[in-house]
Amino acid sequence: MNLGTWLERTARHDPDRPALFLGQDQVATYGQFHHRAGQVAAWLESQGIQPGDRVGIFMKNVPDYLIVLYGIWYAGAAAVPINAKLHGREARFILENSGTRLTFATGELVRALTEAGVTSPVVDTDNPAFAESHAAARAAPIHCAPDDLAWLFYTSGTTGRPKGVMITHRMLVTMSLCYQSDVDHVRADDAILYAAPMSHGAGIYNMVHVLAGARHVCPTSGGFDPAEIFDLARHHGAVQMFAAPTMIRRMTDAAKEAGATGEGLRTVAYGGGPMYLADIIEAEIHFGPIFVQIYGQGECPMAITVLPRTDVSDRKHPDWRSRLASIGRAQSAVEVRIGAPDGSRLPPGEHGEIMVRGETVMPGYWNNPDATAKTLIDGWLMTGDMGFMDVAGYVTLQDRSKDMIISGGSNIYPREVEEVLLTHPKVNEASVVGRAHPDWGEEVVAFVVGSATPDQLDKLCTENIARFKRPKAYVFVPELPKNNYGKVLKTELRKRLEEQP
Repeated sequence: MNLGTWLERTARHDPDRPALFLGQDQVATYGQFHHRAGQVAAWLESQGIQPGDRVGIFMKNVPDYLIVLYGIWYAGAAAVPINAKLHGREARFILENSGTRLTFATGELVRALTEAGVTSPVVDTDNPAFAESHAAARAAPIHCAPDDLAWLFYTSGTTGRPKGVMITHRMLVTMSLCYQSDVDHVRADDAILYAAPMSHGAGIYNMVHVLAGARHVCPTSGGFDPAEIFDLARHHGAVQMFAAPTMIRRMTDAAKEAGATGEGLRTVAYGGGPMYLADIIEAEIHFGPIFVQIYGQGECPMAITVLPRTDVSDRKHPDWRSRLASIGRAQSAVEVRIGAPDGSRLPPGEHGEIMVRGETVMPGYWNNPDATAKTLIDGWLMTGDMGFMDVAGYVTLQDRSKDMIISGGSNIYPREVEEVLLTHPKVNEASVVGRAHPDWGEEVVAFVVGSATPDQLDKLCTENIARFKRPKAYVFVPELPKNNYGKVLKTELRKRLEEQP
């Protein structure tokens, strides 16, 4: 089934329902949304775009983003969304690797592609001619098979060139229905706020909100601003949004400083990076029971595990703290297990690699059979994340397998040390990596943002974790290096250590 069918259904059922907003201003009803998507589809067809062709989206968070996305789907093509924060050269690699036929871009991003030497056609959606050139409209989406490509997602590429994850219509339909059953029930009167890049987790939740006939709100800033989020939530009410853990930390700090309560925020789904226990406890105390944690990867988008709001907020449960430190239980459409190096299932409590299989797992990487063969084994997605599962099915994520530190033959998971460091009131951020050691193999080094002293942190670690896990050195920095998705670049931290005399 073509995902565009959901927009067509909602538009025909209730064409006057408010659909797209820029800030507080409505820019389209569902009927208009459907018609404009049909116009984009008809125009794409006039440009020679065929079903299965790839069409790029290099746009900031604006209402036209959704119109373009659904226009691509109406035409039976596959979208290649690119994070608007990427450099033009990075975007060029994605466009060339995917064989994109044409790209929609906003304003200065058009110039970035031109300067990067992109030779395929680029359409400036900020140009008034963009809307004026679309007269005819496709009345309904082209039929697509469930396993047809819908979304070609490129991984962040922190350890090399990004890989194109093939995401099908079936995967996105199943993921959307899992949102309804496992994450949160979307109602017609709800609104989804796009404060994180629509090319990633925030945007991939649009489909279930289209199905429900909910409102779609793009901040006028085009990105993440806590004060703007609070204003829009108060205005629209019943707001759902996706946020990375670092965004929640900033929202909590900003709300406390401004005296904001988060009025109007109904659900904040968080994921995409480690959420530290101290941060989510502080956020939940301030904003209330609005948080739901999801765990997924591009290879199984947003759909591996979920920690529902009841688990986040139920402090009376005897296992509340350990469950809050977990990433929850398997979502409805997948199987999750902890695997030994040979892929066999490990019993509860045993540490190993998190594995997942089901309808939301990718069929493979775009034109990359070698990487596909290493990642998909006997139907299981090898996530590369290490963790363990308790008897109730809750999975605790420890670290990426490549980030684990082996010191004196003992495994040390950096996140465990980071969790302790972040409980100190004078530590704002912390990231732990391994440094080569002639006797022990590796030793633990902590990069810290804050004003705590090494003696204070040593004392804290001694009181909370085994001595062999304690950092042997602390490096105080004004900020941690992060990629465009807010993830700390541990490869960069390890490089800094290697360059030290």
